Amino acid sequence: MDGHDDPSRLQGISVGPWGAPSPDEPPRPADHPPAKRPRRLGSLAFLALVLFGLGVSAYRDLSRPEAWAYWKDLYFSRSLTSSVVPNAYTDAAGRPHQALAVSGTIGAAAAGWFRDRLDEAHLKAGDAVVLSSPGGQLDQALIMGEVIRSRGLVTAVGIFDSSDRMKPSYCASACVFAYAGGTVRIGVRGSKLGVHRFTSGGSGQDPVADTQRTTGIVLGYMTRMGVSPSVVEAMTTTSDIRWLSPKEATDTRLVTDPLDGSLS
Repeated sequence: MDGHDDPSRLQGISVGPWGAPSPDEPPRPADHPPAKRPRRLGSLAFLALVLFGLGVSAYRDLSRPEAWAYWKDLYFSRSLTSSVVPNAYTDAAGRPHQALAVSGTIGAAAAGWFRDRLDEAHLKAGDAVVLSSPGGQLDQALIMGEVIRSRGLVTAVGIFDSSDRMKPSYCASACVFAYAGGTVRIGVRGSKLGVHRFTSGGSGQDPVADTQRTTGIVLGYMTRMGVSPSVVEAMTTTSDIRWLSPKEATDTRLVTDPLDGSLS
């Protein structure tokens, strides 16, 4: 055996694919090199700083009244209730349809809740959403109306008794916008539609600009839903509820099917 094959010369030396390290270079532990520890500590400190910043931002968001109203409506005090009514009405072709009966105030988290209830009810195009509400949040009502239209649902105003019989009710203020989303909007004998001047949900720094912007959104929405702009004009005339007569409701195309008793 020559000197190059002496095993004693290899003891304590780690031989890797690039050959043995220099005798002057002490071996370095394979795990957790000391040089990388400060970098890891720096990363953890940065992460903690980001989380702290997010926490401060979330606290500031939750401190706003509208944020508390949203969480209250979502988890603690639900403002709307609903029930599914099978065979609620029969359409012109004699086909029975079910309905989702929705009643109460339209709260700050109403739109998401409403979408979930529709999913659970498995309503299909031609089925009905029957509303009974004094109004509430304008933005949520607009979203509800868009959801109703996107699913091809019919709307009506009323409530159901314990025998699932339709009774007249009312739909006022923001509720009218949800009602306007119906592909067909049924008029029910004795039920009422009420409008009034809406208030903007802007920051308040420029109330005139906020009101103009809100008016433009409302007008565009009603026009897309096939409702006459004169309904928006009627809204701007008074801060009190103005109950539309059956003729006004049909002339403005807010009610498209004025057949009384079509819901039973």
